Amino acid sequence: MKLLRGTKQVPAALRGGVLTLGSFDGLHLGHRELIERTRARARASGRPALILSFEPMPREFLNPDSPPARLTNFRERWRLLEGSGLDALIVLRFDAALRTLTGGEFLRLLIEDLGVTGIVVGHDFRFGRHGEASAAFLQAAGASHGFVVEVLDPVRVGEERVSSSLVREALEAFDLARAGRLLGRPYSIRGRVVRGQQLGRTLGFPTANIRLRRRRIPFGGIFAVRVHGIAPTPMGGVASLGTRPTVGGIEPLLETVVFDFSGDLYGRELEVEFVAHLRGEVRFESVELMVVQMQVDAREARELVNKT
Repeated sequence: MKLLRGTKQVPAALRGGVLTLGSFDGLHLGHRELIERTRARARASGRPALILSFEPMPREFLNPDSPPARLTNFRERWRLLEGSGLDALIVLRFDAALRTLTGGEFLRLLIEDLGVTGIVVGHDFRFGRHGEASAAFLQAAGASHGFVVEVLDPVRVGEERVSSSLVREALEAFDLARAGRLLGRPYSIRGRVVRGQQLGRTLGFPTANIRLRRRRIPFGGIFAVRVHGIAPTPMGGVASLGTRPTVGGIEPLLETVVFDFSGDLYGRELEVEFVAHLRGEVRFESVELMVVQMQVDAREARELVNKT
């Protein structure tokens, strides 16, 4: 899958494709249905299958003081899309200029820059100034300009309509099972291990630290986890997601103690799958008290990971 930043220099081989578009935060089951329909239409017509998304997410730009919690940062979205069978991810920088595009201007971008022959969107898709580029707008434009627009109904899991907002709601309530059903996979965070303050090592709990690279996280605290990317099968662990108030931390980090592992993980890309929430993040009166609780957390996490 190719990564294209902007629409002005799209290779000829990727023009005339079938396109789906949106924020795709979390890549939940609804997003996966959009992608699968895009791939099916592209295969049937012998056209490239494309996805167009935005960075930052529109709601992050529009609400800078209170952005939605980010389910996936850009790298995580890319990793999840790599195995999707799409031919290219096109990323548009969402800024004031993009926000104020009229429906007609956005349509010209799709027709003139990309030469789309088909578009797949959800029923509630809206883009551009005042949301002019709606699903109905695109359908009418397709009829006039000779491309097909397929509008998908909501995807449901039981009685719930799948959405990124519902996934955030589930995570905020620490309902990992519900979040997993909506996503179609366990919720996880992925990133490269960076060098920290080495405090965990001195306390007997060496951690693999991952910077979150997002403005807001959907939840925090101490979790039982499984770590992918070290061994052929996932390894159990206990993780802290937050700012580490006891040691004066400021930057949110994901710090993971991997059970029964003592090697060097710096620079490795890991995926940390959240299995169960153990407790909230608290500020202890001393480092010694924190270590005692860490030992309790590790025992509980090991039991939960082995049980599930």
